[in-house]
Amino acid sequence: MQTLKRLLPLCCLAVGLLPALAAHTEARLVLSAETARPGSTVMGGLLLRMEDGWHTYWRNPGASGMATEIEWELPDGIAAGEIQWPPPEKYGEDDLTTYVYHEEVVLLVPLTLETNIRPGPLELKAKVSWLECKEACLPGSANVSATLVVGDTLKQSAEAKLIETWQGRLPRAGEALQAIARWEKPAEGASRSLVLEWPAKTGVTVADFFPFSSDKFEVQPATERLPTDAGVVRLRKMVHKVAGDWPAEIAGVLVQKIGAERLAYEVRLPVESGLSATAATGVGRSSQSASTASLWQMLLYAFLGGLILNVMPCVLPVIALKILGFVAQARENPREVRRLGVIYTAGVLASFLALAFIVIALKAAGSKAGWGFQFGNPYFLVAMTTLVTLIALNLFGVFEVTLGGRALETAAQLSSKHGAAGAFFNGLLATVLATSCTAPFLGAAVGFGFAQPPLIIAVTMLTVGLGLAAPYLVLSWQPAWLKFLPKPGLWMERFKVAMGFPMLAAAVWLMSIVAAHYGERTWWLAVFLVFVALAAWIYGTFLQRGANRRGLAGAVLLLLLAIGYTYALESQLRWREPLSPETATGSLQESPDGIAWQRWSPEAVAQARAAGRPVLVDFTAKWCLTCQANKKFALEIPSVRAKLKQINAVALLGDYTRFPADITEELNRFQRAGVPLVLVYPRDATQPPLVLPEALTPGIVLEALKKAATP
Repeated sequence: MQTLKRLLPLCCLAVGLLPALAAHTEARLVLSAETARPGSTVMGGLLLRMEDGWHTYWRNPGASGMATEIEWELPDGIAAGEIQWPPPEKYGEDDLTTYVYHEEVVLLVPLTLETNIRPGPLELKAKVSWLECKEACLPGSANVSATLVVGDTLKQSAEAKLIETWQGRLPRAGEALQAIARWEKPAEGASRSLVLEWPAKTGVTVADFFPFSSDKFEVQPATERLPTDAGVVRLRKMVHKVAGDWPAEIAGVLVQKIGAERLAYEVRLPVESGLSATAATGVGRSSQSASTASLWQMLLYAFLGGLILNVMPCVLPVIALKILGFVAQARENPREVRRLGVIYTAGVLASFLALAFIVIALKAAGSKAGWGFQFGNPYFLVAMTTLVTLIALNLFGVFEVTLGGRALETAAQLSSKHGAAGAFFNGLLATVLATSCTAPFLGAAVGFGFAQPPLIIAVTMLTVGLGLAAPYLVLSWQPAWLKFLPKPGLWMERFKVAMGFPMLAAAVWLMSIVAAHYGERTWWLAVFLVFVALAAWIYGTFLQRGANRRGLAGAVLLLLLAIGYTYALESQLRWREPLSPETATGSLQESPDGIAWQRWSPEAVAQARAAGRPVLVDFTAKWCLTCQANKKFALEIPSVRAKLKQINAVALLGDYTRFPADITEELNRFQRAGVPLVLVYPRDATQPPLVLPEALTPGIVLEALKKAATP
């Protein structure tokens, strides 16, 4: 029986060599464009439609079959690329397993037009051959053709949507999947077990590996899924050696299904000699990566990143106010200064620990969290903008607050108090504002931490907090280092007022982020803040410093707040009804001479790389000040724009302002917990992307684009 099973595929193939009376597969050549410009790339597609029950074969047919072949007959000036194969289905069992397509498939081929190609209509031809099977196998062939007009404009064809659909099903680039391949144990004769492993979201119901074919070895079709920790997929495959040494590299397509979503990744994995003891006991890759050396390195990065946050514009006003407090207290009571330094540090650490608990809870619920995730919440932004505005008004001296004041007013006063409550609150405020910035080292460290078990997440976040609090803590224990500052005096009050301006700028910046959630309605938040400011002035002038008509002033104050909230926030801003992400999405290109950004998606990256074009990807957010600095000083500049045009690169922008899940997942694949993340994909689609530093310079970007354009 076993011999018969092995001979059956050969028998089917032999039958298939007989002349076919009628084909059961329809073949047609489709193009993504009717008209294309010289120098552009048009996606061609071989559309194969099979009758019910019949199938054709993938690039690696498996136990039997024959891959579809295309012989092009193209006019001068057009070159065809390699076939891009959508992931197949696994068909059959045991030794008879094949990799096939049923019903319909589009095999995609990029067609590149030379810059000097003659204009006018051109006929593209190809001879196609395939093997179609049901109970029997029959060879099929067809001559297909399509017309492409070379002109000055790009006009999509009627089949453009069909091609776009199949492009979306192509395997994604596998570098970011972080998959590994290891021999499980020594060989037993000509067979050896191989383990494939990669981190993945929970809920993966199906996982498999479809190998590319090789003359020297064969990866058996049977797949065994091994038990692992949550968030890790591990498969066992048997490799049969035919000739030569055991393979040093395994190539193919990793497939995983989460719910109804089926994702495929093309990978080329070096095969490591053996599994570590940690992996052999079933601990996932995320735990493996937390080796002692890597952990200490990432914790160092976390500390340095937190340290650098102190000089970021989102945190600097808060730190400056605390230094002001040092000057006032250092000469009076050094011991009290040390106590307040510890309390400030406790406020920072408590805030970061709370963030860590939120991240752990989100992961446990199956969601993903990113650095600064609270800035994706419109209600948080409205409240934070109001709070920061009140803090600025307090610094300007518009009003003073007693401890019996309202919550927001108390918060405003706490920001400039020099006591224990002020120190702790400043630690909280510094943490909240710091999460809108990403410093060098911080992205890699937090991305590493967020992919780890709960304990390491907490340790990583606390280390960032310790870095943020370190300068203040050190100065509190060494107040003599502040001797270079003038003695306490009138300048301190002026400095306090001056700090109100960057705080007011922070409120304006926060309101610009609010616009991503409310669109044109956002200016009603500014109207509400005018009511709040007027109410604060009445409070300070007539209730605190005035003696007459305090009751009338209080009534006017409450009336102003009621009108501001009811009319501006509830009726006009409709703060409880933020826009949907689709409605709030705006234009990517902000000026006519800017970079022609396209929206990021894995399919857009795959399409551009398939066409042989370098790709620049900028993951950014409106609330990320580092991102905006990169954009202004290193990306949206003439030299970079010229380089992108010179190398015919595609620029893709991933907007993380509202924390879309697909971008969170992509950031996590590169072990980043937040933006900015700038990637440059080389022209050679087999090469991994270049990951640029968080803080960019024009030289860094231009050098990366130069490398990406090198064949």
